[in-house]
Amino acid sequence: MTSTSHDQLIHGLSAGLEPVRRLRRPALRAAMWLAVVAAIAAGLAAFADVNAMWQRLIAAPDLWLAVIGSTLTAVFAAFAAFELSLPDRSRVWAAVPLPAAILWIAASGLGCLRTWLAPQTHVATMGEARDCFVFIVALSIPLAALLFVMLRRAYPLYLGLTAAIAGLAVAAAAATLLNFFHPFDAAATDLAVHAVAVAIVIAVSSALTGRIFGRHSAPAGVTAARSSAN
Repeated sequence: MTSTSHDQLIHGLSAGLEPVRRLRRPALRAAMWLAVVAAIAAGLAAFADVNAMWQRLIAAPDLWLAVIGSTLTAVFAAFAAFELSLPDRSRVWAAVPLPAAILWIAASGLGCLRTWLAPQTHVATMGEARDCFVFIVALSIPLAALLFVMLRRAYPLYLGLTAAIAGLAVAAAAATLLNFFHPFDAAATDLAVHAVAVAIVIAVSSALTGRIFGRHSAPAGVTAARSSAN
């Protein structure tokens, strides 16, 4: 093959290619999103009775364990989502937030016994539980929009799984921030409403996978190679 043929071949292969801007490391992008969540927390704290919130949480182990669980779930799920957004990452990353999520669910589940164990506590009415639902869903919208914009340029191999883990990060963050304006103890009704709100956020995130990533999924060659390797 002559030099001219080589040049023509290279030109044909490279025709229409666009420069690719390298993505920042997944850990750095996750930290950037979490920094925004922390900034929102600081803003909410300025309008909340932080001392009353603190006293309420430390008064019952299940409450502060649930907050620790939801916070760690948001952190680990965010890191896992950005790792999963790269085509060479294993789906094992999806298991990273699971221990924290189990702690969150288990500690929150103890709230179902609150009116039985401590009848004098103030539990949420249906109206207050509805406000919790609105808060989690409403706050999840901007958090999800930012997270999915940051994920959009990536090429995840597992589209639905990546979107679901991202939705878990968003829902856990919103549920954690709710504690600034949650001046009552969790009971069965309140916890059920929280669970529904979190499930909706995750489900919507998964359902919008195509719109979130569009054509930015792992190329067919990468998918085939990864599948054969597994």
